[in-house]
Amino acid sequence: MRIVVDAMGGDFAPHEVVKGSLEAARLYNADIILVGDKRLVEQELPKDYKQQYKNIFVVHADETISMEDIPSNAVRRKKQSSVHIGLKMVKNGEASAFFSAGNTGAIMGASKLILRTLEGVDRPAIGAVLPTAKNPSILLDVGANVDCKPLHYLQFAIMGSAYAKIVMNVEKPQVGLLSIGEEEMKGNELTKTVFHLLKSCRVIDFKGNVEGKDIYKGTADVIVADGFAGNIALKASESAAWYISKLLKEELKRTVISRIGALIAKRAFTRIKKRSDYTEYGGAPLLGVNGVVIIGHGSSNSNAIKNGIKTAYELASKNVNRDIQENISEAYELLKVDKSDSFWNNIKERIRKIKPED
Repeated sequence: MRIVVDAMGGDFAPHEVVKGSLEAARLYNADIILVGDKRLVEQELPKDYKQQYKNIFVVHADETISMEDIPSNAVRRKKQSSVHIGLKMVKNGEASAFFSAGNTGAIMGASKLILRTLEGVDRPAIGAVLPTAKNPSILLDVGANVDCKPLHYLQFAIMGSAYAKIVMNVEKPQVGLLSIGEEEMKGNELTKTVFHLLKSCRVIDFKGNVEGKDIYKGTADVIVADGFAGNIALKASESAAWYISKLLKEELKRTVISRIGALIAKRAFTRIKKRSDYTEYGGAPLLGVNGVVIIGHGSSNSNAIKNGIKTAYELASKNVNRDIQENISEAYELLKVDKSDSFWNNIKERIRKIKPED
């Protein structure tokens, strides 16, 4: 298996990207292809890397997409970038997966342009892996699609379930719908329609609505939302985590006794940090494109890079896209969705029949 890594993507590229890639090369049975400015990349590699690492390769790219680049412009104009070259390698069958900690919008746009979507998928979704009181959950979409129709939620649920099975080792992932109440009648017209659609589909294990307060309780393995609500939930969580961490640091430094207490509890704090550390989860999958794409956090360190490559390796080796396509086809068959016509027009009539009378 060959995994392409955007060596120029991220705030600390290429140093941390190369470091993480070397760690991954030692751990996983895969060739790692670093795409970027060859001179800069090889400066970060051991001089004898070709002898030390038989599974590390460097491919030159003339251009780099920076975090400051406008995604749409970069996708159109920088066609010799490390992102474009890496994704084209996946498209042409020269690699099985692509990882980048670079410009999210550009990666998403280039992925849709170069790889296209899987058959039956209208819109790819970005998933965010969240630590919970039980096992990690995946929330999707978290920003790729701010306006969604009911069928898109079903696609998200199927894609998220496939991810949970492979990466989180959940045999039968439970799916929840992000809403403002647990009851079936809670939510707006869209989420109430989505509720009945998900409930009617036997391909997924739908457990019902999930409120914002329940996200981190681990009540669902997969939580679906449109990109607008999902992104707000994610960013609010990140902000809350930052604030709690800030409060703890302030209070633990306040007195001599609190400092002693902090020293005693140091191991517990280390374990808490590890459980909630985004670098342990590697990156966010872009699900629904015709290839495996993992997008890392812009500030990814070598540990995040290594784990992002691990996720890409797992998804590619277990053929996540085959699972997604098979389940989407089965769902459409059950719901009588005609792929040749408008998905939305077909599904409206089906939902009308399964929705209970008021």
